[in-house]
Amino acid sequence: MGWERWNHWTLTELPRLNRAVLSGEFALDVLTARLRRAVLDELPPPRSFAPADARRMVVLLGLAGASVARHYQEADISRKARPTESFEHLQVGREATGFLDYFAELAAVTKTGHPPRDCYASLVRWNSPETRVEFDGATLATLPGSFPDLQIRTYTNDPGEVAFFELLKKSEAFELAVNEALEPIVGGQIDILSPEAARRGRAAVHLMNALIRVNQDFAAKTPECGGLRTGHFLDVFRQFAVHWRSGDLPPTGAQDPEFVRRDLLLGIDFPDYPRQVRRISAALLHDERSMLELCLGRRPLPALLFNAIGLSAADLGVPADRLRGVVSEHRQLAVWYPLLAANAKFGAVHLMLTEKYLFKPQRDRDRSGIGDRELVSNRRGTTGMDEPLLVQLARARQNHPLRALSRLPGRDLAILAGAEPDQAERADPPVARFVATAG
Repeated sequence: MGWERWNHWTLTELPRLNRAVLSGEFALDVLTARLRRAVLDELPPPRSFAPADARRMVVLLGLAGASVARHYQEADISRKARPTESFEHLQVGREATGFLDYFAELAAVTKTGHPPRDCYASLVRWNSPETRVEFDGATLATLPGSFPDLQIRTYTNDPGEVAFFELLKKSEAFELAVNEALEPIVGGQIDILSPEAARRGRAAVHLMNALIRVNQDFAAKTPECGGLRTGHFLDVFRQFAVHWRSGDLPPTGAQDPEFVRRDLLLGIDFPDYPRQVRRISAALLHDERSMLELCLGRRPLPALLFNAIGLSAADLGVPADRLRGVVSEHRQLAVWYPLLAANAKFGAVHLMLTEKYLFKPQRDRDRSGIGDRELVSNRRGTTGMDEPLLVQLARARQNHPLRALSRLPGRDLAILAGAEPDQAERADPPVARFVATAG
């Protein structure tokens, strides 16, 4: 169908043209003219694509559309209030279909419920290579991509952009592995008190620890070694997350459905969470929306555990010596505490990343008088989540029902859980790796 040629243009020419527009070397007209000549003029009607090829083209046109919209609106900030104008002079194919209409039809051809603009699924998951999570000689989860190559399509080819997309994709793959381990338990297919549930719980802890390490390693990586530069993140990368239509939802990591699913499986002490989930639903695929709605209607894992052993969180609020007796009698508490603790730690790491790359540098800019970007604000996430809300969510994950067990020594808990105390240190950690697939 020719997607290979258009893919090559997106991998090479689009980033070069974006850099040239940003530097002032080219005007936007140069980018749009070359985009039309190399890609848009050649495109057949959306219905002529097979669903798999349509997914690839949604990725490619999503990056192109975001590029055009960003430069058009940034050139005259008043255009931000009229985002559809960004595409008025952008037609596609022999039928000269408007870009927004063409993209919406193409998204429908994917048969996934993809929204009529780019979203997390196309920008991150379909864009990046297939990712497999492997642990103890087995593949625990596979998160497909839509391209057979090992490359990641970006706005400017900055190494930090590549690293950021890789972080998001591999994080989601680890999250998927955790969720698939827990799903049969929360869904009622596996008894939460069974040895199989305990085995899955211990595996999930290993996976969460690997997820934490991947995110910590990203934060520690310097720009000289391909890490993300704060200035690039604020002034270049985030500024491509503009509106295509008034009120739509630009793509963001907050739309990672496996992150949200894990919160719902493990429970989160945040009454407004269902509203937050449904607020991003317009940017999700239909299977993702259905999955999260299912999770919203079920009791989370800690509630199932307490019901099974006949206790409540209040029963754990006793002195440490009595608490050890309670846990000795109900050892499943020691099985599941490490997972909830790891989830709380990852929430703190996630907050640390947003502080490092977004909120702290923007506060520094505000104090120095530089202020905010007019196009895409750096004072909040692109879906409107601000710093106080993210802090509340991190604290809600820390406020899990088994937190009282933190008063007991970790070695004692490991023994009570039926694991050797040094098992975590001896086990080879899970890995997430990109793999090339057949085209």
